[in-house]
Amino acid sequence: MRLFRCQACEQVLYFENRLCTQCGHRVGYLPGAGALTAVEPDGEGWTALAEPDRPLRFCTNAEADACNWLVADGGDYCDACRHNRTIPDLDQAPNLDRWRKVEQAKHRLFYTLLRLGLPVATRADDPAHGLAFDILAAPRAGETQVMTGHDEGVITLSLAEADDVEREKLREEMGEPYRTVLGHFRHEIGHYFWDVLVRDAPDAAARLDRFRALFGDEREDYQAALQRHYAEGAPADWQNRFVSAYATAHPWEDFAETWAHYLHIVDTLETAAAFGVDLHPVASADESLVAEIHFDPHEPDTFDRLIAAWLPLTLAVNSLNRSMGQPDFYPFVLSPPAVEKLAYVHALVHGGPDAG
Repeated sequence: MRLFRCQACEQVLYFENRLCTQCGHRVGYLPGAGALTAVEPDGEGWTALAEPDRPLRFCTNAEADACNWLVADGGDYCDACRHNRTIPDLDQAPNLDRWRKVEQAKHRLFYTLLRLGLPVATRADDPAHGLAFDILAAPRAGETQVMTGHDEGVITLSLAEADDVEREKLREEMGEPYRTVLGHFRHEIGHYFWDVLVRDAPDAAARLDRFRALFGDEREDYQAALQRHYAEGAPADWQNRFVSAYATAHPWEDFAETWAHYLHIVDTLETAAAFGVDLHPVASADESLVAEIHFDPHEPDTFDRLIAAWLPLTLAVNSLNRSMGQPDFYPFVLSPPAVEKLAYVHALVHGGPDAG
């Protein structure tokens, strides 16, 4: 994630800012320009100091303080919020506060997707397979619970995941080292992009061959594989081949977990670069612990640099967390086979030849 500057006073701004705390200008995010901009009233709309030549308005969800993105076309919702199909009843406490947390995570997801130039057709654009979100506070009729998941472009998320206590309880019950709302979105969007970039790609046969060589045959019975995983757990040697224990459940889950880790890496490295973070450990001459993070991780020719920077960065931040008595920032190990799978995701994202 970038750092931004207020065009009115040069104050540093962060992605979720609604106001510049120094000059008081309202600020909004322009997804097309990738800019957080100070705005000034202009009749019924706003003028962005970053792009003063076109009228803008805030997304309708800004009225609920759930969005700070600007809209330039004739729609009511921004490039992230227009994908919402179902949102919770905001008159019911504490739905509004939890939904705001969900939207904050979802907007971070869309920031990265748009920066990478990935296709995000809405349900209106593609009624059969377009991307849509159902954020549910209660089960639908006939269901006993809200199940977070993906089905042909529709991503469902339980609003309970925005409750820190409930989410931590679920994390412990499921033996997970990491569970966040943003992590859920990055995982589930991985399932969506498997459909878009592998199954439905023009060169799907070649991409499926490459996918199956790395991840396994996705034609394995999915429900039976999940039941086996929850009954038996992951293989003892899972860290030698997978990014997480859950990735062992089925090739689709392996891909979604790998996709999520790829987005973790890209976004975190951009944040590190924005803060000018470099690593030169004083107690070691090991060059593998040195990281020069002076590059844009969204560019297509950066994969080797991504991995070379990510490993020392996570070692450093894990050590900082331990100094504060906190769990590891990145409680995972990337084996060579896992890195090869990440390279495949990178190739899919950028249309490289290694995709198949």
